[in-house]
Amino acid sequence: MEGLGALISGYHRFRDTGWSSQRARWTELSEGQSPKAMVIACSDSRVDPAQIFDTSPGEIFVVRNVANLVPPFEIDDRRHGVSAALEFAVTQLEVSEIVVLGHGACGGVSAALSRRFEGKAPGDGGFIAHWVDMLDAARDRIVAELGTGPEAVHALELETVRVSIANLRTFPCIPEREAAGTLRLHGAYFAITDGILHVMDEKGAFAPA
Repeated sequence: MEGLGALISGYHRFRDTGWSSQRARWTELSEGQSPKAMVIACSDSRVDPAQIFDTSPGEIFVVRNVANLVPPFEIDDRRHGVSAALEFAVTQLEVSEIVVLGHGACGGVSAALSRRFEGKAPGDGGFIAHWVDMLDAARDRIVAELGTGPEAVHALELETVRVSIANLRTFPCIPEREAAGTLRLHGAYFAITDGILHVMDEKGAFAPA
């Protein structure tokens, strides 16, 4: 795929097939959305939640960012994109499930582990460094135990999911809905190398779905 032309060609294929074959569905969606699940995933071009979960338009509310991270609840005058999307999904759309989806070969995890952008100015890696420093505590613990090789990389990829779920629970709207039984949090991990989805249990362990 190269350039806008390739994207436009893809649009025409979609318009002639996917859109036209689900015309009634698109008419319904034009009136509003009511997804039951929110998926927080990585921006990585290889990990598309709609494709992995084989969903149709309107079924999942998706937020994607570097390393599928959720920041902790913070009140200040900064702009909070993930927090705003989360607030909208939970309090306005009233989703009943939130899935944090980690993945293999994550560039954000690699940056967190190597800290190669540490000290860089914003626009030269500084934004990345400050974003993935949410993983610092987990990173230091894993490096102390496993070093920085492939085993450590995989461990930190899984840890992104646990960290994000812990941070989700710092938002007041989350635990109150969990306690009421109207919202459930889930962790998952997609292995790019073999296409296997792993699901996290209540103890934080992952196993193939």
